Amino acid sequence: MTSKITAVLSFLVFLSIPFVVNAQEVTEAHKDSLNGVVQQYYELNVKVFQADSTVEDIDNIFALFTADFTYVHPKYGGTYTRQDLYEGYIRNQKNGGYDGTVADIEIVNKIIGLNAVVTQKKFIEKKNGKLEKGKAQMTLFEFRNGKISRIFEYW
Repeated sequence: MTSKITAVLSFLVFLSIPFVVNAQEVTEAHKDSLNGVVQQYYELNVKVFQADSTVEDIDNIFALFTADFTYVHPKYGGTYTRQDLYEGYIRNQKNGGYDGTVADIEIVNKIIGLNAVVTQKKFIEKKNGKLEKGKAQMTLFEFRNGKISRIFEYW
């Protein structure tokens, strides 16, 4: 009889213990943090796209990335390592590819999830002395430990 009472009491104690779900929640602070990194990424890119940008400006973008960062753009060559992308930025800068044509980037829409952000953006370019908005483009940012681990372009 004692073992039955012990079993019943153990079961009742077990039921009274609150269960903790070990799941990650998307908090407002987490969303704000991811949003801030994406905003900083776009602002730094606009700065690099100007004719007077420096290698330090490029380095500031790459400080936002993890060591194993990858950039995926199927339309323009597929997957690039962090080093491949860095060398591309440096080459474009040295060759005058960043001439100030891109004046700004407008974020049209943004969805922030757990360690991911999807943006719909438009490049604003200087053409014939006027600013023109380009077509909407979709980009997925994936994060790890507060840094961008992968960018996937869907345009």
